[in-house]
Amino acid sequence: MTVLIAGCGDLGTEAGLRFAAAGFSVLGWRRSPEKIPAPLHAQAADLSGELPRISPATDVVVIAVAAGERTEAAYRAAYVDGTANVLAALERDGVQPRRILFVSSTAVYGDAGGGWLDEDSPTAPASVTGAVIREAEELLHSRRPDAVVLRLAGIYGPGRTRLIDNVRGGYARPTPGQLTNRIHRDDAAAAIVHLTTAVPDPAPLYLGVDDEPVELERVLDFLAGELGTELGPAVSASSSRGGNRRLSNARLRSTGFEFTYPTFREGYRALLAGDGVRHP
Repeated sequence: MTVLIAGCGDLGTEAGLRFAAAGFSVLGWRRSPEKIPAPLHAQAADLSGELPRISPATDVVVIAVAAGERTEAAYRAAYVDGTANVLAALERDGVQPRRILFVSSTAVYGDAGGGWLDEDSPTAPASVTGAVIREAEELLHSRRPDAVVLRLAGIYGPGRTRLIDNVRGGYARPTPGQLTNRIHRDDAAAAIVHLTTAVPDPAPLYLGVDDEPVELERVLDFLAGELGTELGPAVSASSSRGGNRRLSNARLRSTGFEFTYPTFREGYRALLAGDGVRHP
């Protein structure tokens, strides 16, 4: 069986390696195919343009796009046009994969005043980029109602060490009460594999977040303690790009998925102990 990863960047590659370890043949589409490691098969593809032929043996398709810049045009080209083009290529080649999964974002939600949200909560994107991602979700489900959407919160992990770098640089203490929802990159990749291979009848939507929505101040205090440094003085109130909300992973948990890093503590400790952090 073959897995096609349309948009085989960092997250897609990690998912691809896990698919390959489970015995799948994995083809990754990327503008720079030389960045895709073995045993994955690499193919040059720009999702905004003409796409290569798709093997009839393709059993799973993962759409894991990323915008080149934070503009409406870039997000539309990546998420809406890219998704539409992948679906059109499947139709062109008469390929009916058993499972299609689209990697989305919790940016489609609005501010909840610190309250809890789940898959049944209404969306209210606070940014035009969030609205474009929501449009891509709707496009996907209009064409493939059986597709799975995985909305990921803030991804951290190897190569995604912004908070660690900020703390090392004496980052100012944030305003108390600013919430953050996070997921380690490896758990995000594992969730992609789990939902496409281990769940017989998946729901159309899942939230990919860890067990503990938490105040950003607590995360930074934890990192400062681990790094043996201190945060700078508090600054004036600033809004969180992620919105003030707590996101539930109960639906994902109900499928039997288990997190390697259930909270930021396990995830950041592993990151600090590994090779994903630039050491001074």
